[in-house]
Amino acid sequence: MAIKKYTVTEPYLETKCGLGEGPFWEESTNTLRFVDIVKQQIHVVDLTAGPTSHKVLAKLDISIGVTADIEGNGNGDFVFAGKHGFGIFRRAEGSYEYIKRVWTVEEVKDGREHRMRFNDGAVDTEGRFWAGAMNDPLVHEITNEGVLFRLDPDLSLHRVITSDVAIPNGGVWTADNSTFYLTESQVSSIFAYNFDAATGTISNRRVFYKPAEGSPDGHVLDEENHMWTAIYGGSKVLRISPAGEVVAEIELPTRCPTCPAFAGTELFVTSAAENEPEKYPGSAKYAGNVFKCDVGVRGLRPNKFRFAK
Repeated sequence: MAIKKYTVTEPYLETKCGLGEGPFWEESTNTLRFVDIVKQQIHVVDLTAGPTSHKVLAKLDISIGVTADIEGNGNGDFVFAGKHGFGIFRRAEGSYEYIKRVWTVEEVKDGREHRMRFNDGAVDTEGRFWAGAMNDPLVHEITNEGVLFRLDPDLSLHRVITSDVAIPNGGVWTADNSTFYLTESQVSSIFAYNFDAATGTISNRRVFYKPAEGSPDGHVLDEENHMWTAIYGGSKVLRISPAGEVVAEIELPTRCPTCPAFAGTELFVTSAAENEPEKYPGSAKYAGNVFKCDVGVRGLRPNKFRFAK
């Protein structure tokens, strides 16, 4: 079967992020927000107005890896998984507060809180916020200390995966809620799990997709249940069928795309700075920018975090 090819030759936004991540479409305002983990920034752009509307919404004293909307919130506030745990960002004030720190007293004492940070995640249909923590490369080498956390609406915290994971990435559910996908970038694999929506548990891990080169990073599903995943180090985004076969490819002009997000039928892709600019000067030119490509299919709508009433 022929693979459909898309080619993007220039960025939509020239943001020069250190580590652009977490793109999220605020559908009600047609706004794209995303983060720069390294520079500890939150970015927004009004997609109706275009690139000239881009601005840094906040420069923080912590890194944020991923954000999610809040059900019933009309103030533009959103939840996030950041350096030390889960929090809420108050847009009007431009400030944040933690709602659940994740590390125990013992883990704080032994330095784990300091050497870890949050990376990627998503909210399930029951309003639970899933997010993965990993070693912060600015503080500590990457090890298998990673943890996949789940924050429930009642703010109870659960450790879903606690072993044999270094860089948990992505996190998405099929439309029928039967399968959960999670990337482990350190071993260049996307894993599929059986998912029980009632209990929020996963089981039966198996490899869904492993590329020949590069490492899978963030991912999303479209309305046809196909996955779009950024291939870090591979200069592309792949569309993968439910059977695990590549059916489309977006070629990008930089080597390290990090995460895609849908806004209508347009796919927006964040990227990271080139860590080998002498070896890949062409990649470095557009590294850390945001790209877009109309792929002719809409994405599954992201779920919203649901505070217990």
